[in-house]
Amino acid sequence: MSAHVPAIEASPRFRLAAVTNSDPAAAKAAALKFGIPQVFQRPEGLLASPDVDLVVVAVRVPRHFELVRAAIQAGKSIYCEWPLANGLEEALELERLASKHGTYLAVGLQSRGSPEMTYVRELLSQGYIGEVLSISLLGTGIIGGATIPESFSYTLDPQNGAGMLNVAFAHGLDSVCYVLASRMRDVSATLQIRQPRVKVLESGGFIEKHTPDDVAINGRMQSGVVVSAHYRGGQSRVSNFRLEIYGSGGELVITSSMGYPGVGDTQVQGGLDEGGAWGALPVPSPKTDGLGKDMARNVTAIYSRIADDLERGTHTAPGLADAVALHRLIQAIQDAASSGRRQDW
Repeated sequence: MSAHVPAIEASPRFRLAAVTNSDPAAAKAAALKFGIPQVFQRPEGLLASPDVDLVVVAVRVPRHFELVRAAIQAGKSIYCEWPLANGLEEALELERLASKHGTYLAVGLQSRGSPEMTYVRELLSQGYIGEVLSISLLGTGIIGGATIPESFSYTLDPQNGAGMLNVAFAHGLDSVCYVLASRMRDVSATLQIRQPRVKVLESGGFIEKHTPDDVAINGRMQSGVVVSAHYRGGQSRVSNFRLEIYGSGGELVITSSMGYPGVGDTQVQGGLDEGGAWGALPVPSPKTDGLGKDMARNVTAIYSRIADDLERGTHTAPGLADAVALHRLIQAIQDAASSGRRQDW
């Protein structure tokens, strides 16, 4: 709600038409707070409504598959938060169904809506630092540290597909693919649980963590760029997101106060080898700048692309192909870590 509602309210082409929630009281409260005209106790009612053109799936990951599948079968366009599904197998099944039904499906890979990441992508495409040779990514997972709110405790169970590897690290790695306009070609990986017991903030009790809180990979993009990436659980006092892009003619560095790219206080710096001064690069102001530097700004940009796509028959928003490719990459990382062998595809 904190990202999607402001994004929809800021859009001149979308409005909140209906809401459903597994907790009817929560659905009614949301409808009252945000002026949503229709409230449904079950998703089937919302999916049958002729007033609903775009179904937004923004619930916990284990329910994504059933809700996206139902929306496909109902003939609706869809915006599903990342991860699209709980693992590669479910993602491939949704890809098959969406292809069969000709469904428009956008996925919440929010870094692709970040003005900073979009600016860096443009600079690289223009050859600003020459040929990109290598990339180094350092980040934190926000979750996965020594403490956790009760509402996020489900992320510590790998069966739920919402751990640091699946969410924060996946977003970070997707930002690399986005700015380079390329995908990974091969990868080796190490996954570790370094803090197996986590303190629940509300109760002060401890629960077991079964998802990796230390993720390190290295590999190559299809373009040949060498990539190394390392995420740690929790939050750092020093560096929560740092992406260094080393080129034949200079360097770019993107930093953020949060582990998600384009969220929080995000800065772009650069410099060229031939006498170019090193310093901050001014990022063009987006139309969504009034929403501040949080996820709502990036989500608003995604909604704008979705609106354009639905009007023009295009697909400029991050979509099914992007999501399935990222699910394949996460699976390859898990396979590489468990086998000790580099994975190629």
